[in-house]
Amino acid sequence: MDRQQLAEFLRSRRARVQPVDVGLPTGTRRRTPGLRREEVAQLAGMSVDYYIRLEQGRGPHPSRQILRALARALRLTSRESDHLHQLAGQAPEPPSAMSHDVPAGILHLLERLDDTPAYVLNARYDILAWNAMAAALLTDFAAKDPCDRNVVRWLFLGPAIERYDTDDYISRLARESVANLRTASGRYPDDRGLAQLIAEVSARNPLFARLWDEGEVGVEHNNRKRIRHPVVGELEVHFDVLYVPERDQRVVLYTTTPGTPSHESMKLLRVVGTQDLASR
Repeated sequence: MDRQQLAEFLRSRRARVQPVDVGLPTGTRRRTPGLRREEVAQLAGMSVDYYIRLEQGRGPHPSRQILRALARALRLTSRESDHLHQLAGQAPEPPSAMSHDVPAGILHLLERLDDTPAYVLNARYDILAWNAMAAALLTDFAAKDPCDRNVVRWLFLGPAIERYDTDDYISRLARESVANLRTASGRYPDDRGLAQLIAEVSARNPLFARLWDEGEVGVEHNNRKRIRHPVVGELEVHFDVLYVPERDQRVVLYTTTPGTPSHESMKLLRVVGTQDLASR
């Protein structure tokens, strides 16, 4: 616990919040900007003396409940709340559920990648956004129900998993996805959608259940795969992952090596688009 930095952080956040922001009268005799110490204590449901000692750098080690109340009273953002917890020597509060909102900048990036298939995943392997090339290469995501836009369901509840013992890529992807879901379950212990996904796929696929019981985390992924497209044929693609840490999301990009048949097929796919996907 860094008492001095915690005290400085509380003072700076208190000065930023105006009484009107929290439904308090402004008054005419305020000598300092922002809230008074007693107002913060009132909003957080703690004694004024306790809060004053925290701001003076001589307070006790605050509990997670106290930190949660202070974050609410001072109207902290999620990042500021995490910082508050860290200064107090506590692990940041785990989020109750993962975000489904893709940042506008990432959506613009997808639109500009008009020759590169790209899509966005959250920690549950839900596909949240995609560009036209991703739809052309993989599937018409817009035609699917949102609950069916999940890579783990496609992998373990679809026909691809039958090649687990003979296809190195499928084997690696299966282990990687289960390991990542296990990591996500630690970050999001209260995410109902994640818990339901794990329970559903465990009950329906013995391989998933076995891999889950092995408890692996941090499995390295293979960045090459082959995709058989019904119109342009087989492509060998590289895939890279860009992380969006503030949303715990990943942007997956598929590229091909210039001068190869796969690269020519990818250029053809850009022309073909999604006009002939009936066989998939």
